[in-house]
Order: sequence, then C-alpha cells, then structure tokens
Amino acid sequence: MASEAVPPFFAESLLFLSATVVAVPFAKRVGLGSVVGFLAAGLAIGPYGLDFIRSADEILGVAELGVVLLLFVIGLELEPARLWKMKGDIFGLGTSQVLACGAALVGLLLLAGQPGELAVIAGLGLALSSTAFALQILQERGHLTTPYGQRAFGILLLQDMAIVPLLALIPILSPRDEGGGLTDVLAQVAITIAAVGGVVIAGRYLLTPLFTLLSRVRAREVMLAAALLVALGSGAIMHAAGLSMALGAFLAGVMLAESSFRHTLEADIEPFRALLMGLFFISVGMSLDLGLAIANWEVVALGVVAVMGVKGVLIWALSRIFGSSNADALKIAFTLPQGGEFAFVLFTAAATAGILGRDTLTLLIAIVVLTMLFTPLGCAFHDMLVRRLQRRGVVTDAVETFEEARPAVLVVGFGRFGMMVAQMLTSEEVEIIALDNRAERVAYARKLGYKVYVGDATRPDVLKAAGADKAVLVALCIENDKVMSQAIELIRASFPAAKLFCRATDRVHALELTRQGVDYHIRETFESSISFARAALGELGIAADRIAEIEEDVRRRDNERMEIQMREGMMAGTDTLHRVTPRRPPAGTVDVSGERGE
Repeated sequence: MASEAVPPFFAESLLFLSATVVAVPFAKRVGLGSVVGFLAAGLAIGPYGLDFIRSADEILGVAELGVVLLLFVIGLELEPARLWKMKGDIFGLGTSQVLACGAALVGLLLLAGQPGELAVIAGLGLALSSTAFALQILQERGHLTTPYGQRAFGILLLQDMAIVPLLALIPILSPRDEGGGLTDVLAQVAITIAAVGGVVIAGRYLLTPLFTLLSRVRAREVMLAAALLVALGSGAIMHAAGLSMALGAFLAGVMLAESSFRHTLEADIEPFRALLMGLFFISVGMSLDLGLAIANWEVVALGVVAVMGVKGVLIWALSRIFGSSNADALKIAFTLPQGGEFAFVLFTAAATAGILGRDTLTLLIAIVVLTMLFTPLGCAFHDMLVRRLQRRGVVTDAVETFEEARPAVLVVGFGRFGMMVAQMLTSEEVEIIALDNRAERVAYARKLGYKVYVGDATRPDVLKAAGADKAVLVALCIENDKVMSQAIELIRASFPAAKLFCRATDRVHALELTRQGVDYHIRETFESSISFARAALGELGIAADRIAEIEEDVRRRDNERMEIQMREGMMAGTDTLHRVTPRRPPAGTVDVSGERGE
C-alpha cells in the first residue's frame, strides 16, 4: 500500500520547531533573549546557512502575520483616552526622530558619493526601527508600560505610519517614467484617510455588538475565530489602502480596548502571536546573506556602526529634549537603534522601481538584519553597565509604572453578591477589575460604571490578562461550586501571592473551601439568616445585649460543629446544636444550620 503524501510545509515545520527548541533556550540561558535565539535558528537552517530551506520569502509572508497580531494585542492594552495622552510622543517625538535620523543618514550617504535618489530612500528607510524587535524586547523585560517603554512605543507607531509617505516617494524618485506624481500622492492620502476612518468607525460601533452576539453561543472556538478575523481583516483593509497591516490591526485593538471582551480576546490571540512572531524572527535570520556580507564586510560593518550610532545618539538627544530623564533616554536609544521590517518593504519596492540595484538591496538588507541582531546584545550590555554602576552606588534604575494602577482586587463573578462586594471596595477607592462569563450581566454592570470584562475563571491566560498576577486579593464570588474549585486550584498554582476570598453557597461548600485552604470564606445564607433573626429579635423587644449574646453563642456552636465535621464528616457534631441557655425553659432544639443548605 502506497504511503500518503506528506502535508505541505510538514518538513519545514519540523525544522522550525527543532531549531527553536535548541537555539532559543540557549540564547535565553546566556542572557541574550529569545529574539537572538530565533535569529540564530533562522540563520542556521536558511539558504545562507545549512541550506535546509531554500527561500525565506514565502515563510516571511506568513510570518508577518505575527507582527499584525502583536500590534492587535498592544492595541487591546491601550484605551483611546490613553492613546490620546501619548499624542506628544507619537507626533512630536516620533516625527522628530524619523526626520532627524533620516536627514543624518541621507547626509552620510551623500557624503559617501551615493546618488541622491538612493541616499533618500536608503537613509529614510534605515531611520525606521523594528516594531517587532523593540516590542518583543520591551515585553520580555516587562517594560512596555514604563515611561520609556511608552515613549519608545509612540516612536514606533509614528514610524509605522511613516511608511505610507515613504512609499509614495518611490514613483517620484524613480528614474522610470511612471506618471502620476502629485495626483497619485493626493489620491493615496485620500485612500489612507478613508481606510483609517472605516476601521475606526467599524471598531467603535460594530465589534462589541458582534462579540456580544457570538458570546451567547458559548463556544470558545467561535470567539477565537472572530478575534483572528477582526485582527487580520482590519490589517487587510489597511494593506489594500497601501498602509501597514500592523497599523490596521492596532487600530482595531484600540477600538476594542474598552470592550468587555478585551481580556478574553488578548488571551485567545496570545498563542498565535507568540508562534508567528517566532516564525517572523526566524525568517528574518534566514534572509541574511552571509557570503555577500563577508565579501563586503567593510561596507556592512561601517553601515551597521553608522546606523546604530547615528540613531542611538539622535534618539537619546531627542528624548532628552522631549523631557525624558537621562536614564530613560539611554534605554530608548538602546531599544530603537536597529533597522526595521518595513525597510524590507521600502527597499524591495525601490529596487523594483529601479532606484536600488540588486547588490545594493542585498547589502542594505544585511545591514538591517545585523542591526536587529546586535540590538539585544546592546540592551544586555546596557543592563550589565547599569548593574555595575548600581553596585558602586552611582545610579539607581527603578522601573516606574506608566499605566493606571493595576487592580488591587480581582473580583470573579459579578452577580448580586459580587456587585455588592465591588460597591463596598470602590467606596474606599480600592482599584478593582471584575470578570464574569455572562455577557448580558457584564453589559448591565458596565452601564452602572463598573469595570467588568467577559472572562472564564478557569483559564489562567484570561486571569493573567485581567491582572491576577498583580492582584493583592482575588475575590471569588462565583455561584458554581465546581467552577470555583477549579479556579482555586488554578489561582493557587499560577498566582500564589494573591489572597483568596471566597463565597460559600452552603455548609458543604464551606467545608470544601476550608479543606482547600482559602484565606477567607463566608456562607451567604448563614450570614443573612443571622441578620434576619437579629432583626426579628429586636422587633420582639429583646434587649440588644441579649441579642448579641445569642448571636455569639450560635456562631461559637456553629464553628465547633464545623471543626468536628472537618474531622468526622457531615453527619457529625449534631450534639452542638443546642440553643444558648434561655431565660425561660427551652421549648425544643432546632437545627438552624441544616445538613446541606442554610
């Protein structure tokens, strides 16, 4: 019997996975980070290494989706109001960086005797940094939400938008007569505005109702498919308009940042983002032509030093001018000195238009890839230098948080019980984030002003996205005992620092929570019945001190019975159910707690 054909890309997939498993842990072990590991893996298996894979072009096309999903996830973490606060960093510092670094690099190329058209395209292209590399480094370090991380991100956003006018320059500078000129540029600007407006309007008014409708199906696969459709679809709209796909996905993410589905979407997308980002870095490593780079090593080395040196110095100076501390300005400079993935797009288009020759294109790509490779090494050098200075007491390198305070309390389950808990906490200005798996309940709570999101308490990725890793206390107000038990085990394993406060539905549940070792639990019906009886006794004219005495005795006996039941089972401890000694002869003994319910 003939064997079945091997599925497409099966062998390549095995190579990618094998190279990643070997290279990435080694790179992280020696302190270089996962990005260098992915680059080294791509270099090893690519056409200029061991030649296991002949071309990186087809793989790069798929791998670029990782950058798209990365920007979508980043957008989910930035609410429009917060993005608006960054406008100075985006349009002020970002524009200044592109113009200053571009002008300096263009000037150096002109001094080196390069033609004007080539100098303009190459200089401005090299002024763009790598969104994928920089954000990966910031995320690995946990610095994306720090002041310097947000400034670096603002620069990267402007650079993603700058690719549009740079691409529009190509037909103007091209030696070939392609016509159009100013008319084509104006048309492109109009298309750009229409595409951005369309994505923003659709995200603002259509996406939340869509996800609310889909959530009623209660199928995680449907929500995941919808999340991928939104991220990739918005990217496709921008790509059709000549913009960056990543920019479209980012805008869609920002529009969903205030949605109640934000944390679930982030958790669903994350595995795909991580996998495709790794594939992107591998494909970049595969594109480095070592033979040509070695044959022209003086030119390549000079280019790498010039690009990283000029950009590093200018980014540091501009950051200082725009108000960053010296330490933060240095961090931004060490994070953004590399060339970017959009330089590949610009240089390839310029080569097609006749502005760049094939050898020049290859050398420029080699320079960009090597600057990417050396960026994590530069960051590692910066960290080593800071640690040495700290040991000598010269500098401190405390990392401040830039985003709003993370939740001090995570409330899981936002029914009547959870809402009352939240009301009490917020009255003292305690910062809370709440999760519930019912979209209609979340929608109602958000109308009341609570920050509630749709999320599953049994998924660690959703809990982490909601801030469980930062929460001081997790309040489990879930109505389902089985779901709560799963959530307790998960939180204990994944977020052990958080205190666990739980709602017990009845006595059996309270015993189970005690066995699980939660920090606090309360039986809601027991407490409500105590309050009810206390009010009834007061209405009957019983003195307040006598009511307090009765309540104290009932609680004491209940606690004694709980201890016995923990040791001997539910039916034990019935002899503790006598009432407090009354002032009149007892009429009988009543089990006020019950075996199952209260």
